[in-house]
Amino acid sequence: MKKSLLMLPLLAFVAVGGWYWWSNSSPSTVTGELHLYGNIEVRLVNLAFNASGRIVEMPAAEGARVQPGQPLAKLETSQLQAQRDAAAARVEAQQQQVNALVAGTRTEEIDKLHAELQEARAQSVNARRSHRRQQDLAQKSLTSTQDLDNARTVAEAAVARAQAVQAALALAVAGPRVEDVAAAKATLRALQADLALAERNLAEAVVYAPAAGVIQSRILEPGDMASPQRAVYTLALTDPLWARVYVDGPDLGRVRQGMPAEIGSDSFPTKRYRGWVGYISPSAEFTPKQVQTEEVRADLVYQLHVFVCNPQDELRLGMPVTVTLDLDQAPVTTPGCGQ
Repeated sequence: MKKSLLMLPLLAFVAVGGWYWWSNSSPSTVTGELHLYGNIEVRLVNLAFNASGRIVEMPAAEGARVQPGQPLAKLETSQLQAQRDAAAARVEAQQQQVNALVAGTRTEEIDKLHAELQEARAQSVNARRSHRRQQDLAQKSLTSTQDLDNARTVAEAAVARAQAVQAALALAVAGPRVEDVAAAKATLRALQADLALAERNLAEAVVYAPAAGVIQSRILEPGDMASPQRAVYTLALTDPLWARVYVDGPDLGRVRQGMPAEIGSDSFPTKRYRGWVGYISPSAEFTPKQVQTEEVRADLVYQLHVFVCNPQDELRLGMPVTVTLDLDQAPVTTPGCGQ
């Protein structure tokens, strides 16, 4: 009896040890939440003219919200406008020449050549008759050699003129040569290219907002000389907005791209912003000094970009945030704020 009582603690110890070994050796699923810490980041764009000139308008002030395609600055354009108008006039003139060649000879011109041909033929007949009369008189010695030569020259000239008018009529009926039409069209295309370039130069005298954002810096002012090398504004893009956070090596395998996230900030402690993991760094780095985690230590971490939905425009550049990843949720294939 005493032996049995002594064996009970030993059996209990073995049972507890066996359960502990089984629970630690059996596969387990990773569940729970992962808390990461970082700051809000935005992309900055330096806006500049793609042309040189004097600035005449800058309607956007620092802090102003702008929309895609909104004009933000304009150069003086009188010279560019004159160049564009001159190019347009040259295109119009050449277009009329092409139209004339393609249309061919007008009916009225052909009718006129027909009339001139009849007149030339009649004059040729009359000149030949005069020449024959002079020949008859010359055989009777009733006219001079000079008069005979003059009559022959007039007759030959009348025949030549009739042939020239007939050739001109044939050319008018045939119309312009294919090579002439092709050359005129090629010239038109060259002038149209010059016009397109002039219009492009005129359009580039205005700076437009490439995306929605906030004017962070107004670098130049009206009256300043602008160039492609000098930025006019610095624009902070509001979409996409993302948080730069860091995850340590042991937790890296628990994070997947597209994993849903919740973002909280000290400025709005009762609010949570929806987001998702958009980028996972392929290389490690040492923990930045500005990152504050629950266990601050110099260790290798991996940078994450967690995109944030900010419908009320409450999050700002550099704002400290806490990102919570729900490890039980599967990554979203096509994440976005519109879902």
